[in-house]
Amino acid sequence: MYSQGTKGLSRIKSWIRDLIASADYEICVEPDEFAFRMGWTVTRTGFGSRRYRDPRFDQLRLPRKVTEEVS
Repeated sequence: MYSQGTKGLSRIKSWIRDLIASADYEICVEPDEFAFRMGWTVTRTGFGSRRYRDPRFDQLRLPRKVTEEVS
């Protein structure tokens, strides 16, 4: 006989996963939209946690060494 227990548990897990994803979206929707408008990259690092990066930081250069002495 087929057990409904596994199927029911799977449905509950799926429902909880969807609920968590929905809550995560609601928490982070405004900062994510701002970041996308600014052209930043957004990396999801966990529930309610994001890493925002402005690609202009990759264009920064190290200061040049001074070749002549100042007296």
